[in-house]
Amino acid sequence: MSEKTRFHFTGICGTAMGAVAAAMKQRGFSVTGSDANVYPPMSDFLRGQGITLSEGYHAENIPADTDVVIIGNAISRGNPEAEAALDRKLLYHSLPEVMKEFFLRGKRNFVISGTHGKTTTSSMLAWIFRHAGRDPGFMIGGLPKNLGCGAHFPDSEINVLEGDEYDTAFFDKRSKFLHYLPECVVVNNVEFDHADIYQSLDEIKLTFRRLLNIVPRSGMAFINGDEANCLDVAASAPCPVTMVGFGENCALRISDLNYETDRSSFTLGGIAYSVEMTGEFNVRNAAMAVAAATFAGLSADEIRAGLESFEGVARRQELRGEVRGIKVIDDFAHHPTAIRLAVQSLRQRHPTSRLWVLFEPRSNTTRRAVFQTELAEALATADFSIVAAIPDLHKIPENDRLNPDQLSADIARLGGHGWYLPDLETIIATVKEHAESGDVIAVFTNGGFGGIHQKLLTALA
Repeated sequence: MSEKTRFHFTGICGTAMGAVAAAMKQRGFSVTGSDANVYPPMSDFLRGQGITLSEGYHAENIPADTDVVIIGNAISRGNPEAEAALDRKLLYHSLPEVMKEFFLRGKRNFVISGTHGKTTTSSMLAWIFRHAGRDPGFMIGGLPKNLGCGAHFPDSEINVLEGDEYDTAFFDKRSKFLHYLPECVVVNNVEFDHADIYQSLDEIKLTFRRLLNIVPRSGMAFINGDEANCLDVAASAPCPVTMVGFGENCALRISDLNYETDRSSFTLGGIAYSVEMTGEFNVRNAAMAVAAATFAGLSADEIRAGLESFEGVARRQELRGEVRGIKVIDDFAHHPTAIRLAVQSLRQRHPTSRLWVLFEPRSNTTRRAVFQTELAEALATADFSIVAAIPDLHKIPENDRLNPDQLSADIARLGGHGWYLPDLETIIATVKEHAESGDVIAVFTNGGFGGIHQKLLTALA
């Protein structure tokens, strides 16, 4: 691939695709790209780099002299450019393959994996490195507030990568993280997710075992030592393993935990740290970032200073506004465990408030019946829970669909107040009627939820 000089990116406006395309352009390669939707800020950024963009997918978007077509993982068979690459017998690669060859080989790559906490932990670690004067490359599936963007590829010795277990491309069904040449791996937790590509928890465990299989003997895997699935995955790992957690089996033990309404402090390996975040899961995220940064060679003082100045990630318990004493908070939680932990953290931050959860089941897993019971148990931990319409439910086999009426009934049975309200206007009217000053309204979705945050603030005002 190294002799190739002309690259075309199909699906260029994704965060990682755009960042890699720009980095390739900066290194002197010829780069073109296309996407279904070409709009700011990514379009302005790419054009500012001198990259020619095409809106929409068309075979003729791929220049005649293209050496390699980079096909994004949102692209499937039937896409005109994917079909053209196949018909013209062009060399084509996934984004992770290109990252591996041009940005990761020979570097110190820190891969943050797990069902939950990947974005926050990788954001913390990348910021700790940058705050300490390193300029790490990073690829993160969210927007870290300190870093200003989700992906950045300078010519750095260090890369921090959010290690997604999702598949790589339509032509490569291996997990993305298997391409990332890890020196250090973090496994935060392992649970069933991504029901569209995995049939069982055992299949997910297998892909995590494969990740640990490619960590070198000079590297390290930091494993959540308090979770049975993580212990199972790491049981026969060929690389060095360090358990991190609260249990006595953990070589790096989290202790002296202290929660305040706006921060958490703890010790790890006998050294004190604090972070301006709440909830046990954020302490675990921070402990993993500390462990990885220590392995990289940073001092405790460097790590502490970075962690204490970490500002969080957009859409992770982000306050979107407050009217009449009612706070509206945006959160990305969409898996039952993430919902339960987010509620726990919000309770800690707002101990005297009534807590509302507005949940949009959008993911391929939460639209299915597999989490029917677990979702009810998680949502019942809030004072009031509203379940919204389930998008594209017709795409899920009828016997495999989440039953929202049953979900709201189960929430009530478990002691919560649950409604299934499939209409956005009805949701807003219900909240407006019942919400009181001092309430906290948390919107849990991995999508846009029809712009409900601002509509709620407007209605409440």
